[in-house]
Amino acid sequence: MLSLHAANAPRPTHDPPRIGLAIAGGGPVGAMYELGALRALDEACDGLDLTRLDCYVGVSSGAFFAAGLANRMDTAELCRIFISGDSEDVQFRPETFLRPALGEYLKRAAATPQLAARLLRDVWSGRTDSRWSDLLNRVGSLVPTGLFDNAEVERFLRDVFSRHGRSNDFRMLDRALYVIGVDLDSGEAVRFGDVGWDEVPISRAVQASAALPGLYPPVEMADRAGRTRHFVDGALRRTMHASVVLDRDVDLMLGINPLVPFNPGKDASEDAQAHRFSDRRIIQAGLPGVLSQTLRTMLQSRMQVGLARYPQQYPGIDQVVFEPNAADRELFYTNIFSFSARRRISQLAYRNTLTDLRERRSQLEPVLARHGITLREEVIADRPRSILAHLPPAPRVTDATARLTHALDDIERSLRRRGMV
Repeated sequence: MLSLHAANAPRPTHDPPRIGLAIAGGGPVGAMYELGALRALDEACDGLDLTRLDCYVGVSSGAFFAAGLANRMDTAELCRIFISGDSEDVQFRPETFLRPALGEYLKRAAATPQLAARLLRDVWSGRTDSRWSDLLNRVGSLVPTGLFDNAEVERFLRDVFSRHGRSNDFRMLDRALYVIGVDLDSGEAVRFGDVGWDEVPISRAVQASAALPGLYPPVEMADRAGRTRHFVDGALRRTMHASVVLDRDVDLMLGINPLVPFNPGKDASEDAQAHRFSDRRIIQAGLPGVLSQTLRTMLQSRMQVGLARYPQQYPGIDQVVFEPNAADRELFYTNIFSFSARRRISQLAYRNTLTDLRERRSQLEPVLARHGITLREEVIADRPRSILAHLPPAPRVTDATARLTHALDDIERSLRRRGMV
């Protein structure tokens, strides 16, 4: 599903055009959908280099890919890391992201004796506030703030961004990168990578942005004043934080939101996999299904409010946002925290995005042309196209070759700007 808001008052674009990318969150399944959509855009759009955009903003799981692209990790390499598993550079193991937060469990358990003593003292003294509601509230403080250990997530990313010419420092990137987190105590959205928060390592910022309450514990860090603050998932304030990109004076904003409410009344997918759940209703999925639909509805409705307002706020900026089809049963009924379906979900996103480009081609082409982008006919017309079948061979990468490749890319881009190649 594609949302296109062409500029109401097109202005002369920068030379070269300034393009920004905003990627929302959505857990592991949402991340795989985002990767499939990014790969489709990379293959189908001539003149669009996703590793050379002017601004990136990532929220929650979307922060993984925003940070990777800003570090010049192209979509082919990201697919080899997270989908096919044949990257010679990075070894991704899903269990790294799903290790129990034993330290958090022990910390909460250690508080049990003290809490029990207070409760007995209150009951013995006859305090009137020692009722069932108060008891439940106090016992609730013993429940861990997260099931899994996100310190492993940070270590994984720190390793990835510290090798082969990449950087784990916002200030060392040649493109603006913002990762959004939310201060748990104040509810304030914080832009890691912005002034005052650019000293935070990128891996730490992504860890904080992806700290979905209940799944991962809040991430503790100190601000410049030395105050201890706790950060959680950036989606708590806004779904995609597209305004961060739009405020950067871009000419074109691309956005990806992987979570939309399921609507079985829409035209269903022709994919045979989708019919596995064709007779199911959301209520049959129990509490997880109800919560998933509620979350999806809240996130998308918030984003739609923003997208409806942005054309008036930013009349000179073209905006293109990609989302799943509302009738994709396969996507909805896949566990949002599962990595096992990553090939299937990324392929679904890949095909959906190519379909959107093909079916909205007449409206998209004049908008994209303003920014030097054309659609590759051989890609969007290839209906049975597979995301993995067209991946180029994995290159051998060392720190020296990575730096040389970056330097050559810079030279080629400079020559193209001057019309010399």
